[in-house]
Amino acid sequence: MRLTPGAARDIDLDRVDLFDLDLYTSGDPHPIWDVMRAKAPLHHQVLPDGREFWSVTRYDDVCRVLGDHQEFTSERGTVPTHLGTDDVAAGVLLTSTDPPRHTEVRRPIGAKLTARAVKSWEDSIRRSIVRFLEPALDGGTFDLAEKALLLPAMVTGPLLGIPEKDWEELVQLTAMVTAPSDPHFQQGSEAATLAIAHHELVTYVKEWVKTRRAAGDEDDSLLHHLMSVRPGGAPLTDEEIALDGYSILLGANVTTPHTVSGTVLALIERPEQFAKAQADPSLVPNLVEEGLRWSSPACNFMRYAVGDTRIGGGTIPARGAVVAWIGSANRDESQFTDPHEFDITRSGANRQVAFGFGPHYCIGAPLARMTLRIFFEELLQRFASIDLDGEPQHLRSYFIAGMTHLPIVAQKRKTP
Repeated sequence: MRLTPGAARDIDLDRVDLFDLDLYTSGDPHPIWDVMRAKAPLHHQVLPDGREFWSVTRYDDVCRVLGDHQEFTSERGTVPTHLGTDDVAAGVLLTSTDPPRHTEVRRPIGAKLTARAVKSWEDSIRRSIVRFLEPALDGGTFDLAEKALLLPAMVTGPLLGIPEKDWEELVQLTAMVTAPSDPHFQQGSEAATLAIAHHELVTYVKEWVKTRRAAGDEDDSLLHHLMSVRPGGAPLTDEEIALDGYSILLGANVTTPHTVSGTVLALIERPEQFAKAQADPSLVPNLVEEGLRWSSPACNFMRYAVGDTRIGGGTIPARGAVVAWIGSANRDESQFTDPHEFDITRSGANRQVAFGFGPHYCIGAPLARMTLRIFFEELLQRFASIDLDGEPQHLRSYFIAGMTHLPIVAQKRKTP
């Protein structure tokens, strides 16, 4: 999906297909979202197979859908790839559970992921990022998007308690879940790809738990911590631990790599912004926020209306699926001046909703922010310039906005 929109054009909203994978692989949904925000803030689409959904594109409406679990439930599924089939893990999987249970499970995990808690991991993360960037400094072509898929595993693998030998396989499986139609990850049909990935990920965490229980091992990893969580006073079952571990693995592997790729591409296309960040390292935290707003890697989330619900000048019927378009909310003119401009000095960039909003706000956001900050600190310190060395290839997914290939050539910065 192009992050910098092309020229404005006439758009017939009655003919728009927001599930058209070509729109995200080689197209440009931003002009469509611009028109939807202006003319159809609540948009209804019926797919050829009869499935239907409503879309909200304005910032305030997106926040309302994601923030009010009493009006919009997560317990039938939260990603559009599952539209039409209720989530079999509803009420158990952390991402498909409403408060109060969601809060009871989330709170003890979140305590391990606060900004204060993750601060102790900064040196370890910096070493991992330096190791990641080293091959890009030899002057040859470095496929940042392809390599960056492994970056979250390098950073969070040790924190989750996952051995390095398993990182590549788990990254592949999580990519299959988030982009089951992309030829880089697809195995058979989209449904088959999702089924295989889900089974393998859940089985992996189950075996991890089984092995740790049998050995009586204890450590400070997040997956081990799940074994001690007691929502409502009762411990999680192995199935619940496996599903919540699966959820954490997915979250860890989605946002960071695609924010890295999208932000680096924006800096390549705007060398003046790169120079500005390099001249003033204090801008890096704001660069991260603008990069999150700009790339919006989790392009949308889905909820279901509990009852007939008025929003965006229309009504979503009870049990109707509603897709909240994060990528559109982060370009809403009412919230962001010149929203289609990438500006690392933007005031209010931290209002972006790339991590979601409300009860399901990304539990790993402090860790992701710190990882991104360190990444750009190290990149700007080491690279004098970055150029494209081929065409970017975009992920074939209407759920995740990202790239599969971003070939770059970097020039090493001379040390003073």
